[in-house]
Amino acid sequence: MVLWGGRFAAETDELVRRFGDSIRFDYRLYEADIRGSIAYARALARAGLITPEERNQLIAGLEQVRAEFEAGAFQVQPDDEDIHTGVERRLGELVGPVAGKLHTGRSRNDQVTTDLRLYLLGEMEVLREALVGLQGAIVEKAETHLDLVMPGYTHLQQAQPLLFSHWLMSFFWKFQRDRERLGDVARRTRVCPLGSGALAGNPFGIDRRALAAELGFSAVSANSLDGVEDRDYVVEFLAWAALLQVHLSRLAETLILWSSRAFGFVEVDDAYATGSSLMPQKKNPDGLELMRGKGGRVIGHLTGLLTTLKGLPSGYNKDLQEDKEALFDVIDTLEMELPVAAGVIRTLKVHGDRMTAVLDDRMLATDLADYLVRKGVPFRQSHHLVGRAVRRAEELGLPLKALPLAEYQAIHPAFADDLYAVFDFRRSVETRSVEGGTSPAAVRAQIEEARKVMTNESITSEQSKRSTQYL
Repeated sequence: MVLWGGRFAAETDELVRRFGDSIRFDYRLYEADIRGSIAYARALARAGLITPEERNQLIAGLEQVRAEFEAGAFQVQPDDEDIHTGVERRLGELVGPVAGKLHTGRSRNDQVTTDLRLYLLGEMEVLREALVGLQGAIVEKAETHLDLVMPGYTHLQQAQPLLFSHWLMSFFWKFQRDRERLGDVARRTRVCPLGSGALAGNPFGIDRRALAAELGFSAVSANSLDGVEDRDYVVEFLAWAALLQVHLSRLAETLILWSSRAFGFVEVDDAYATGSSLMPQKKNPDGLELMRGKGGRVIGHLTGLLTTLKGLPSGYNKDLQEDKEALFDVIDTLEMELPVAAGVIRTLKVHGDRMTAVLDDRMLATDLADYLVRKGVPFRQSHHLVGRAVRRAEELGLPLKALPLAEYQAIHPAFADDLYAVFDFRRSVETRSVEGGTSPAAVRAQIEEARKVMTNESITSEQSKRSTQYL
């Protein structure tokens, strides 16, 4: 069914039609499209543009179309260029000419962006719950290995000792920020453009606020032109997804390194690894490698859409159709990836003995500088003095804790025989007891706070769902 053919004396070239058709990928918007159309039928009746009987006919027909989609019985026809055309065509077959009244005052311009917002809001909730699942796996694993001391790294060089649980919880807070940002994106997505028409607004007195309330939106777009051309919410979602993907990639990269024989700190469960077609001994962390690799793809979608939008003149342009494939691919990627990440963490084998075996005395050099600070030596000076001690120990081929007291005192008289108490990795982490530090007590406090955050978020989400259902 061609929605705009009266103006044209010739049919669209077949190749051009296929080039422009979007039903192959916007098919998934059927639920949002039908929801929006049912609400719009009610709005038309409220405005006196159709009778209550016609409204009921339209709604019953749309519900039947929805049932066909859900049963997998909907048949796409050659002229169904997009999901909106397909739904309207099938509605006409079911209820007859009254179907033609449904589009009164409505454009596909405001229809498509309404559909996309509704669809995205639903998928955001799926992703939020998947993030909660990943955070829960992190907290559980951190509690299981709460007191395990390991080397901490900067520049991929051993730096200071910290708890494995502390390292793991560092990703909880990254994902918590991601979850909070998702809420921000949802707030700006929950704006209803329906009633904007093609660009200039609806001429029939449609009650836009009632439409928005029925569909679960919290506001209506303030400007009809902006309402149809705005894709900020898609860009914001892709930007959110890109940053989440960066965090997932960094988690994956670290675990890939740590699962190698060079480190041996962790082992990925067989369920999340693959083998080699040639080398029988291989166990490859393919799930993590793909998680790392998806970063380029997701970031590329964000860059691609921004590039598409930057040169558009004001108003709706067909270029905006390019928002969907990028958005859908990112959603599909994350909805599969987040449960994989949670599974990797939940089943991860942690080799604490290997972590302990590679702890090096030089990681306690900062503790040794702090020892001098407590004896009144300014930190900048103590930093320099301990650096000299490290160099002297290397010259003598000794661990730092085996450097004789005489050597230390030759560097500075503040060194005394109690300095050797510094060389205790557990003591080192226990001294970092400030809020957010790596001591066992501080990490326990982090975990308690994390559980509160997750509980409060769940309560807020449930309240939001009930509010939306009420609307």
